[in-house]
Amino acid sequence: MKAKELRLSGIQNNKFGVLNYYKRILMLLTGFILFVKPFAGIASHHKREIRSEIIINATPDRVWKVLTDFGDYPSWNPFLKWLKGNVAIKNRIEVRIEPPGASGMTFKPRVLKFDTNKEFRWLGHLIIPGLFDGEHIFELIDNGDGTTTFVQREIFGGILIPFFKKMLEINTRQGYEQMNKALKERAEK
Repeated sequence: MKAKELRLSGIQNNKFGVLNYYKRILMLLTGFILFVKPFAGIASHHKREIRSEIIINATPDRVWKVLTDFGDYPSWNPFLKWLKGNVAIKNRIEVRIEPPGASGMTFKPRVLKFDTNKEFRWLGHLIIPGLFDGEHIFELIDNGDGTTTFVQREIFGGILIPFFKKMLEINTRQGYEQMNKALKERAEK
C-alpha cells in the first residue's frame, strides 16, 4: 500500500470516518470564526492609511491607459507584479504584490469602483473580514494644465493591523512610491 493510501485509510478507518473528520475541521473553523467575530468591532479601531502621490506630466487619459493596461504590468511595475481577471464593479480579481524587502502576496480582492480616468478601488481580506482588510485606491486628479496628480493609498483595518505596522509603514509605502515613479516614467514617454 502506498503512503498516500495509508494516510487516507487511516482517516477512513478510524472511529470518526471521513465525513466526521471533515465535520470536525468545519467545527474548528466555525469556532475560530465565532471567536474572532466579536473582535470585529475592535478591528475598526485598528485603522491605518498609507498614502503616496506624485504629479505626472501627462493627462489623466494617458495615465489611466498605462494604469489599466494590466497585461503590461510585469514589464514596468516593481510593486504590483500582475493583475488578472475581469475588472468590473463587484467582480473578484487576482492581484500579486511584491513590496520591497518583504514577501510577496497573491490575493483576490473585490472591485468596488472603476471610474474611467478617475478612480480604481478594490477591497481585500485576509481569510475573513475583520482580521486584516485593505481597501486599495488609485485616484487620478486632473490638474487642468495637462498634468495629473496620481494618488495611491490604502486603508487598512482589522485586529492584526498592529502586528503589521512596521511592514505597512516601510515596505508597503516604499512599494507605492516605486510604483508611482515607474507609472510617471511610463506615462510621460
